[in-house]
Amino acid sequence: MSENKGKVAIVTGATGGIGFEVAKRLGKDGYTVFLNGIDDNAGAERIKELAADGIIAEYYGFDVTKEEEVTANIKKIGDKYGRIDVLVNNAGGLGGRSRFEEMTTEFYRNVMALNLDSVFFASRAAIPYLKKGDHPSIINYTSNAGWTAGGPGAGIYGTSKAGVHAITRALAKDLAEYGIRVNAVSPGTIDTPFHAQIKATKPEVFASWANNIMLGRLGQPEDVAGVVSFLASKDASFITAETIQIGGGQALGI
Repeated sequence: MSENKGKVAIVTGATGGIGFEVAKRLGKDGYTVFLNGIDDNAGAERIKELAADGIIAEYYGFDVTKEEEVTANIKKIGDKYGRIDVLVNNAGGLGGRSRFEEMTTEFYRNVMALNLDSVFFASRAAIPYLKKGDHPSIINYTSNAGWTAGGPGAGIYGTSKAGVHAITRALAKDLAEYGIRVNAVSPGTIDTPFHAQIKATKPEVFASWANNIMLGRLGQPEDVAGVVSFLASKDASFITAETIQIGGGQALGI
């Protein structure tokens, strides 16, 4: 923890689910953590929870799909501390389901903006400050859907996540000369509020998902947070342009 004292980590989409667990873990690792979200009330609550754990954290409310908001807020954080050491582009989501024939251009653009534009905007804004960081890195989130192209109605989600896989490698190539590493994690089925509706309405379906996972259980947010913590650490100093599957073997099928 001491080696991370004074270091700065930004986690987007961190007011709940995986993002909050990642922020908490990085805070326990010694980072000063900046949580982003669009629910200011939830943001304020999360900061209180982290403070109770002795974690130094701040909340910045902005929409990761809005270029000007992303740039202004990340610049504000970077200018305040003179550096950024870790950027975790956690924000993203399914955005709904639509088959291509009925898909509106607005839906297409919204999903691409949430999952891919957000990574570009945040990474671009953070690069000047990452150059001043200590063992700096960017960690993105892709998905199995980036390889399988998603299930029915999730085709554009899969397309956006394939883009995240590619931009992770492209950023790694682009930033290697500055010592900035760029990697991605690909969570499988993680037990978070993301699945709350099906868990409440079709518990038997939710429970059956574990049958398709080699390790026989759903993932927990802490499973992802541990891998992000590793990728941000000096232990991962020779790892870049990689995507780590965190799915209990789900990607292989059984």
